[in-house]
Amino acid sequence: MSSYSYLRTEDRRTFASGLYCKECGKRFELSIRSACDECFAPVEVRYDEEGVSNALTREKISRGPSSIWRYWPLLPVSRDEGMRGLNPGMTPLRECSNLAKLLGVKRLLVKDDTVNPTYSFKDRPVATSVPKAIELGLKGVGCASTGNLAGATAAAAAKYGVPSYVIIPQGLELNKVLSAHVYGTNIVEVNGTYDTANRLANLIADRYSIGFVNINLRPYYVEGSKTLALESVEQLGWQEPDRIIVPMGSGALLTAVGKGISEFRRFGLSDGTCMISGTQPAGCSPISESFASGNDIRPVELPHTVAESLAIGDPASGSDAIGVIRESGGYADAPQDDEIVAAQLLLARSEGIFTEPAGGTVIASLRRKIDDGTVAADETVVCLITGNGLKVPSHLARGIRSHAVGSTLPEVEQIFGQAK
Repeated sequence: MSSYSYLRTEDRRTFASGLYCKECGKRFELSIRSACDECFAPVEVRYDEEGVSNALTREKISRGPSSIWRYWPLLPVSRDEGMRGLNPGMTPLRECSNLAKLLGVKRLLVKDDTVNPTYSFKDRPVATSVPKAIELGLKGVGCASTGNLAGATAAAAAKYGVPSYVIIPQGLELNKVLSAHVYGTNIVEVNGTYDTANRLANLIADRYSIGFVNINLRPYYVEGSKTLALESVEQLGWQEPDRIIVPMGSGALLTAVGKGISEFRRFGLSDGTCMISGTQPAGCSPISESFASGNDIRPVELPHTVAESLAIGDPASGSDAIGVIRESGGYADAPQDDEIVAAQLLLARSEGIFTEPAGGTVIASLRRKIDDGTVAADETVVCLITGNGLKVPSHLARGIRSHAVGSTLPEVEQIFGQAK
């Protein structure tokens, strides 16, 4: 019998039973830890199976809050504590029939996380890691970020009333820096790449009582990201799509998607054999290159791509991501920047969805893989659109064209007359 079975569901703080090493299986308490102290492999959150089975049914989920907290039995913090935050999630799964026809695939849907509280999917992992930091008694929260995570961490910290610190590389788009600044965070801009910022954040996390959401709180962080997969399956009537395509930076989102699908299957909540595919920009594609070559991941020292949010040269979850892709029968791809920008515009002009370049990377990859026959024409495909295009506008702003006319009706009519 489960040690939790005597507790009423509504009295449970969490069904998380501990942290477990992915390699050797060693168990640890729910604490500040990201790796095993024996084999140094990453650790992950696991749950009390009997408790989750009783608490997580399709009917109970459907009656739950319209946020990630509808899946609270599979999240590592209490629902009450989590719901004090910004409550991201249950974003639209948009049917993209126009784009599906243009690309030549049976059914295409995009999971539109451009409409989360800070306009990216990063609100999800922050929603589980920031309250966990508070539960663990930490004095503040922080992150290393290429922009989206900085804004999400700063906003959640403001809501919970705790100090925050975001470490970013120099040269980020002004809009992304502004999206963290407005929440009153401490911005630390380092001279170097994201990997420089991440290295310094690791050192700081070891020295101070601060929860860096993507470093010493990483196991809890991943749990929020997996809700993208859980929602997509629920919104498809509890059926897995044939394929989910995920943008990859560190690889953490793709591994989280794999974990979410696996857990839904374990608890009898989904049916299917979803292929999980990942894509990176060609200017920073260490995971995709390793997948193609079969060799170990070789870090990229100087990423160069319009998709800044994916410019992570030394991906912490890269090997795990490759494992998920291979096990599910997916692919890894790396489109060029010109393909990414063209895909951004194609999605906007065919479906009215404005994504940042990370989303363009996903659509560009789908286009390439339909063309080369990897993605079959009869597939149902879900593309994860993880951030709003207004965060990274400069590369598109240069292409704005307008009709310059005078102020009289005849001059304006010259333009409209072309539509006859």
